[in-house]
Amino acid sequence: ILDKDTERKSVSDFFKKYHTVETIGVISEAGCPGIADPGALAVSIAQEMGIEVIPLVGPSSILLALMASGFSGQMFRFHGYLPIERAARIRRIETLQKEVEKTGETQLFIETLYRNNAMLDDLILQLPDNQLLAIGCNIQDPSGFTQTKTLKQWSESKPELHKKPCIFLLGRS
Repeated sequence: ILDKDTERKSVSDFFKKYHTVETIGVISEAGCPGIADPGALAVSIAQEMGIEVIPLVGPSSILLALMASGFSGQMFRFHGYLPIERAARIRRIETLQKEVEKTGETQLFIETLYRNNAMLDDLILQLPDNQLLAIGCNIQDPSGFTQTKTLKQWSESKPELHKKPCIFLLGRS
């Protein structure tokens, strides 16, 4: 298990124990190891130990959502998780929206499964009605979707996002 609580020494000890094994893989249950995922710790230690790291193509919600959003794939920035504290989160959301206006750069971020609905509510309340927002939810699941709408449209028809993996994208067409 490699998660947010895994200690560096534990991963290092694992590599030392299995140093004679030809191949070790890191697989993520929901995403791409090392991209907003604790897999980066394993890669960092492997690099330090001189172990060859070979990334394999696999699903990345970041790229899949960007591809399906209709927003700029030439200029984009992934921010990971926004602040938990509401006032700080709102300030960050406003900053990201200003970056979209100023540069045209697509802004991507994620939230924990339990705060997705609150994130959508904050986006609707804090940003202009005409701001485009794409939501990628359960992207590769048969029940999943990636849709781009104005915040006014999202406010009129809010999806249930609780306990579903989502990625949010602010952009312009």
